[in-house]
Amino acid sequence: MRDPRLDELAESARNRGLKLVRSRVRTPSKRRFGKVGLTDANGKPMFGMDTKGPAATPEAVEDYLRGLDARDWGASLNAREPVARRKPASPGTEPRARAAPKPRPTPQPKVREARPSDAARLVELIRELGHEIDEKIVRSNLTTLKKLGETPLVAELGRDVVGLVGVHRMVTVHRPAPVGRMPVLVVAKAAQGHGIGRMLVDAAEQWCRDKGCGLIEVTSNDRRAEAHAFYRHMGYERTSIRFMKKLQGAL
Repeated sequence: MRDPRLDELAESARNRGLKLVRSRVRTPSKRRFGKVGLTDANGKPMFGMDTKGPAATPEAVEDYLRGLDARDWGASLNAREPVARRKPASPGTEPRARAAPKPRPTPQPKVREARPSDAARLVELIRELGHEIDEKIVRSNLTTLKKLGETPLVAELGRDVVGLVGVHRMVTVHRPAPVGRMPVLVVAKAAQGHGIGRMLVDAAEQWCRDKGCGLIEVTSNDRRAEAHAFYRHMGYERTSIRFMKKLQGAL
């Protein structure tokens, strides 16, 4: 039986000009069962390969591809910067040889708590989900959530905020442990495919564990099929149907 996760990993590798090599071992008790590796288009080993074939776990290959994405993303950010014009040399003078510029370190994505100064950028991200909201309300909501100990988390790449996830803990009468929730999750379109969404979900799950939650749930609009596929890939299952009603005269 084919593993859908490995098929997705193979497609991800192809998108980067690489080939996913799978172990031919079919016995679970054998050492190389389930191992994978990466080669270039010509079969040259790139990652997770040794003299006997694939030797890496799917998780290690996924992390390697994510690292390639981060480096590519950093390069694209650097490419936006304007190049300074060179002044023409004076007649009769030879231009001095300049030392090669030191390569800038590739920015690595990181997760931190949202700040009031992020409000304008968060408005842009929230609108990508189809929710209209203004900066003043976002700032007010951030202040309220901080007092509740539920400050949203953002993903930052260099100086750019490229993702947002909300976190919430609630106690219900019918469950033995608190329930964690991700009220909102969004990654900027330009940053999708770089592992940012997985990073935000991992951070939200850890937040819920730290708060003693026994499970975590997320709601997603019916029309967001790609988001549903992402959640399933992250191990989430559809368990219920969500109903909503707007309240008139709410304070």
